[in-house]
Amino acid sequence: MNFERSVPVRRFTWRTDQFHRPGLEYLVTTDRHHGFESHEEERLLLICDFVAGLEEVLCQPFRLHFFSESKAIRHTPDFLLITDSGLFLIDVRPADRIKPEDALKFAAAAEVALSAGWQYSVVAGWRRHVWTNVDALSAERRPLPDVLGTQGQLRNAAAQGPLPFVELVERCQFPAIGRAHAIHLLWHRHLGVDLSGPFGDASLVRLAPQQHHRELYR
Repeated sequence: MNFERSVPVRRFTWRTDQFHRPGLEYLVTTDRHHGFESHEEERLLLICDFVAGLEEVLCQPFRLHFFSESKAIRHTPDFLLITDSGLFLIDVRPADRIKPEDALKFAAAAEVALSAGWQYSVVAGWRRHVWTNVDALSAERRPLPDVLGTQGQLRNAAAQGPLPFVELVERCQFPAIGRAHAIHLLWHRHLGVDLSGPFGDASLVRLAPQQHHRELYR
């Protein structure tokens, strides 16, 4: 499959009388905008941008045609994710909006993915803190000039051992600037934090393993 020539099956258009919410989401990973047709799809794109190993995102990559009880059915999966660990076919639909006919389409998409050697998932929702954590970190995901050497100050402080986020930034020359750079380093995996719960000032932040190795041998 020539992924570089792939285009979405449908155009991402907008009208005042439509019920869904289309748009374009910028991903740092690909340095491009990618189309979505709902708020839930927009959330998925942002979380995909945070996931390590993402290489490419194809929106509405193809249309399936199949028969069920002699009835012709069509279905367009929402995304095909290309990662360093394989390909993932994704459909997005809130759990309370999945109807029997949707389940049939998702089952067909799962069979296609299986035959192609891909993984398949239906994203039906998120734990609340997952979305809020990624949304908070995404605020500083774009390139961030470091003219004051703040990122080095953060790495040096974190290399001494895990510190609460608020204490880590207070060790910078300018804590307000340190907060922005710390979030930038967290997004790009130069610092690590446990995101299994809500992220905040009390969250323990540590130097990422590869960064810690560099600090030891400087």
